[in-house]
Amino acid sequence: MSIAELACTYAALALADDGIAPTAEKISELIKAANIKVDSFWPALFAKLLEKKSVEDLISGVGAGGGGGAAPAAVSGGGAAAPAAEEKKEEKEEPKEESDDDMGFSLFD
Repeated sequence: MSIAELACTYAALALADDGIAPTAEKISELIKAANIKVDSFWPALFAKLLEKKSVEDLISGVGAGGGGGAAPAAVSGGGAAAPAAEEKKEEKEEPKEESDDDMGFSLFD
């Protein structure tokens, strides 16, 4: 992330925290007050984004992630297929990992 992006992000967060609408002019004023030079399109770009979504919405949606895909389709024709699949899963045992003691050496010998 560039310095310009960070400056605009922090300016937008500061404005939202004070309850001020994050316009391009307000973001530019805060960046100038912090003595940071950014290209003129960055504050306008952030202001345009924040017209459509509020800062609070963007922050609360950070960990939400995208869609996980479609759920698997249910098997039709009887309910006995699902328990049979669960039994097969239970029958599988994972192979036991060998420990260093079984090999005749250990880290501290």
